[in-house]
Amino acid sequence: MILQVSVAAGKTCAVMSEDYSIPAVVLVCHRQVGIGITRSLGRLGVPVYGVDADRFSPALFSKYCAGKLLWDLHRAPVEQSIDMLLKLGRKIGRRSVLIPTSDVATMFVAEQAQILREHFIFPERDAGLISSLCSKKEMFRLARKWNVHTPETAFPQSRADVLKFLESARFPVLIKPIYNRAPAPGLRPWRMMLVQTKQELLDIHAAIEDPLTPNVMLQEYIPGGDEMTWTFNGYFDSQSECTLAFTGRKLRNFPPYFGQASLAICTGNDHVKNETIRFMKALGYTGPLDIGYRYDARDGRYKVNDINPRIGAMFRLFVGQAGMDVARAIYRDLTGKTVVAEVNPEGRKWIVEDGDLFSALRYYRDGNLTVRGWIDSLRGVQETAFAASDDMWPLVGACLMDGRKAVADGLATIRAKFTVKFPAATIREVNERATDTAIAKRQASQS
Repeated sequence: MILQVSVAAGKTCAVMSEDYSIPAVVLVCHRQVGIGITRSLGRLGVPVYGVDADRFSPALFSKYCAGKLLWDLHRAPVEQSIDMLLKLGRKIGRRSVLIPTSDVATMFVAEQAQILREHFIFPERDAGLISSLCSKKEMFRLARKWNVHTPETAFPQSRADVLKFLESARFPVLIKPIYNRAPAPGLRPWRMMLVQTKQELLDIHAAIEDPLTPNVMLQEYIPGGDEMTWTFNGYFDSQSECTLAFTGRKLRNFPPYFGQASLAICTGNDHVKNETIRFMKALGYTGPLDIGYRYDARDGRYKVNDINPRIGAMFRLFVGQAGMDVARAIYRDLTGKTVVAEVNPEGRKWIVEDGDLFSALRYYRDGNLTVRGWIDSLRGVQETAFAASDDMWPLVGACLMDGRKAVADGLATIRAKFTVKFPAATIREVNERATDTAIAKRQASQS
């Protein structure tokens, strides 16, 4: 555990006459969201501390980062993570605003609220509701309950369930983890994938699923370009009143076609805004929210495909004329200040430099983007995720992360050339035998 405090931490840039001395702790400073929060609050004069497992996390390079703690919250035992945060709270010396940025971190804070509240400030939230919204299965159930449209979705518990799904499935199909959690021992972490054929789906399911704790969902892929994906970012106070609301849409994704936004534009959408507010008020939701919809031109409906009960990765797209964003709304509400509603900043663009470059190259290779089209798409970009004229070092962190990944991918390619490849059926048989053995061992230990 390493805690480093910057010499420049005490330097503040006073904004108006309000007090911004209460510190903030960003729990899991993943790439663009971590640096976005650190800069947004740091520019107000807030001392911001970052907690992350990756020493190259861009937020930890920022001049606005008052201190950094290297800790893998996603993999460390819960008890050790609680102890780590309590020690950090005591070291900071006063209660701090705690901002989790991942599903795991958000559920952790909600579940350990009673213990953490001694040193940290965060919204009062129902841990069960937060867990449900982080689960794509429960999210789907809640959306259906409150008449919010969703894509057709299945949650297979076995290979037999997958075969049943295939009887009526239309390809391509999205395969997603129900929870974005650390995988079971022996399994590699995995992200959402777009599957084109029945056999590919069967092979992938056999390779990633753990029959003891099923974590796979299958969802129809709604056709259309990236621009068909809309996002709501906002904040709900302790009475579930929406005090800040923005809407926008993606222009490009990374990974291409179905990942996070790498280029996005702020555009008003009253349907997305009003539907989200209605849904969240029905749930009694409080705190920051990032929610995604996909417009289905086949029936003219917006269908919710992702709910994040936390600050979103693209929150810096949504910045009002007075500088209000979701990070500042969190801080102001939790420190007793008024959250000033802002008008949707129409036409504002935001870009993730490296992700969008990699994505644009893929779209170009696929014939879905021209050089001219790429240049035109960059017009009007008002903010970049990592490069900033007053804070350039986070760009170095992002480049180091990209370089490390490039080396790892290159080594994996080299290893693959010297690895004997077995047919998919053989791999499935091995996985099934290993699963049967694991189940037998667990049953024996329980008897």
